[in-house]
Amino acid sequence: MLLRLALTMSLFACACGSSPPPATPPAEPAGHDHGDHDHAAAGHHAGGMPHRFEDAEKWAKVFDDPKRDAWQQPDKVIAALALTPAMTVADVGAGTGYFAVRLARAVPNGSVIATDIEPDMIRFMTERAKREGLANIRPVQTPPDDPQLATATVDRILVVDVWHHLGDRVAYAKRLAAGLKPGGVVAIVDFKLEAKQGPPKQHRLAPEAIAADLRAAGLELGATIDLPEQYIVLGKR
Repeated sequence: MLLRLALTMSLFACACGSSPPPATPPAEPAGHDHGDHDHAAAGHHAGGMPHRFEDAEKWAKVFDDPKRDAWQQPDKVIAALALTPAMTVADVGAGTGYFAVRLARAVPNGSVIATDIEPDMIRFMTERAKREGLANIRPVQTPPDDPQLATATVDRILVVDVWHHLGDRVAYAKRLAAGLKPGGVVAIVDFKLEAKQGPPKQHRLAPEAIAADLRAAGLELGATIDLPEQYIVLGKR
């Protein structure tokens, strides 16, 4: 259910993650109606911020721009997940695979379910995984309102730059929670209200709002982690 990143710096701020499924990307440039998210495909949710990420090759130039690393801090995001080599991880709204390939290398004996609502992102990730020799990535196309994770099968879920695209955020959070194994963790990464990049300000969410969504889904909240332009909210089943 991305990032996903140039149309404008505003756009780059919004899309750099993945194409969200419901909607892992860079920030959406201020003022753009949806920038660069990996999970950008999460677009069409009632009440959310609509945006489509249909041309994977075009968006790869944004989502996978090396400049993204400076503000996205992928190593810190992955460290927050406390992964072990054999875990099953879901990258929800994985876009072009910015995070999916990193996760796959972090769980060499496990697997990464890389979801997106855009069929072209699924094609792109499938080809990328083969090209980079990452047989443990499984790209899956999902509908905008359901990550389609089997009950209690996933150790970790990462959702980057997607949450503000969702319409019924609590319902989506409940579906993510159901997919977690006992003790499993979901990490939601999104833009600060004062970030220089990201979606238009009216579409941004305070970390407290995301924490409330996860609490409503029955998850136990962890610490909120600060990043240069973003934050990470953790929820544990």
